[in-house]
Amino acid sequence: MRIIFLTLILFNFLASSTLNLSMSSSPSRLNPILANDSASSEIADWLFNGLFKYDKDGNITTEIASSYTFVTPTKLIVKLKPNVLWHDKERVTSKDVVFTYHKIIDPKVFNSIKSNFKEVESVKALDELSVEIIYKKPYFKALETWMVGLLPYHILKDEKDLMTSSFNKNPIGTGSYKLKEFKTAQDIELVANDDFFEGRPKIDKILYKFIPDPNTSFLYLKQKKLDIGGLTPMQVKRQIDDGFKDSFEILSRPSFGFTYLGFNLENPKFKDIKVRQALSLAINRQELVDILFFGYGEVCNGPFMPDSFAYNEEIKETKQNLQKAKELLKEAGYDEKNPLSFELITNTGNDIRVNTAQILQYQLEKVGVIMKIRVMEWQAFLNTVVTPRKFETVLLGWSLALMPDAYPLWHSNSAKLGGFNLVNYKNEKIDELIEKGSGTINKDELSVIYKEIFKIIANDLPYLFLYIPDSITAINKDIKNIEPSFIGIMHNQKDWEIKE
Repeated sequence: MRIIFLTLILFNFLASSTLNLSMSSSPSRLNPILANDSASSEIADWLFNGLFKYDKDGNITTEIASSYTFVTPTKLIVKLKPNVLWHDKERVTSKDVVFTYHKIIDPKVFNSIKSNFKEVESVKALDELSVEIIYKKPYFKALETWMVGLLPYHILKDEKDLMTSSFNKNPIGTGSYKLKEFKTAQDIELVANDDFFEGRPKIDKILYKFIPDPNTSFLYLKQKKLDIGGLTPMQVKRQIDDGFKDSFEILSRPSFGFTYLGFNLENPKFKDIKVRQALSLAINRQELVDILFFGYGEVCNGPFMPDSFAYNEEIKETKQNLQKAKELLKEAGYDEKNPLSFELITNTGNDIRVNTAQILQYQLEKVGVIMKIRVMEWQAFLNTVVTPRKFETVLLGWSLALMPDAYPLWHSNSAKLGGFNLVNYKNEKIDELIEKGSGTINKDELSVIYKEIFKIIANDLPYLFLYIPDSITAINKDIKNIEPSFIGIMHNQKDWEIKE
């Protein structure tokens, strides 16, 4: 009997499946409201759930919530699923929602999401599985706000200092996986949660290998020591062979971010829209994509992502037109005897940006524009150029959320020092549309508003919108049931299986 028992244990051990992933930096706090860095956020996403989430098409759907109702535009009632358990098998209740909210807004708790709750007036439990949320005014991110993972009231209610709590290294969540052990700068192992409310994942373990060096990570991928990994366009085109392609499926999709050349609109050179239009017509964006990314990217036409509800398909790519560019420059007072000259500043540590600047310099020479390039160390760049707005033009990029918020980048109030409207863009119509959009809970109405914002900004050219790089992922072909989507591949991970 003992031999049979030991054999069963050995069989189960051998039969258990493991998904091998990598991380380049070590998490700091595995707490959903304190996970400010990308490593902490990625691991915490396996361990915790919010009231809502995005479905594979980028639409909001319920997660821990079972249903929700806007009784009025400012009063939201959320019902919780009755079968959601914490990893210690305690049931999730409305107390956890209220507790999480109060911890987020607690002045002693430092986090990056506090501002998301600025429009919340109050949160209270109506019964064990019902929560009432009152907003100060109708708020377009009323549901997205509650995508943050919930915290367990029964574990943390007496915690005096959440910032230094042992919970941050030994978290108890609701997610599809549980943390086995966490040690700084070491591999992290997650094990399947048998009691996960959406069903136990079919893959038993997730092993995050701590690999700080991207070259080592790429080597591990080629040796099949990793099941999923990111690739650069250069690696796809020049550094993988047919054997790699036999073992891995390569998926690419637009990343949620764009690169731009930003004008200082307080500078007299760039106040004239004819100058901005001329520069836009002088550059060849598709050439940038082809040279920099071997085609793994697309031209950027405006401030919001393609395929999102905010994208305006009426705005077409600006094609290079050197003759028209020269005509506009001449109308603005620039010609061979008096050429337009300006400086572009960007940061070191990002070869793609430096190469972008050099290609732009070459393209602009064709219309007689002299663009000087200055490359600076990142912190010096931020502290002495970007923050105090001491530049003519900058080359930078933005990462964007699925629910875009135009206020930080485009509202005139954000043009003050410390705000993210770095180029000093001010347009009363845009301010009006942003404020109107922030006060609606109707996504169709918000779509109309944001498409108008997109159109006006694209025409005003406060930026030269350049390109959207692709996110390229290699996936082990032994993993079955993967469904690529607008938001990536992880949305149905619990259904994945590894076929040996």
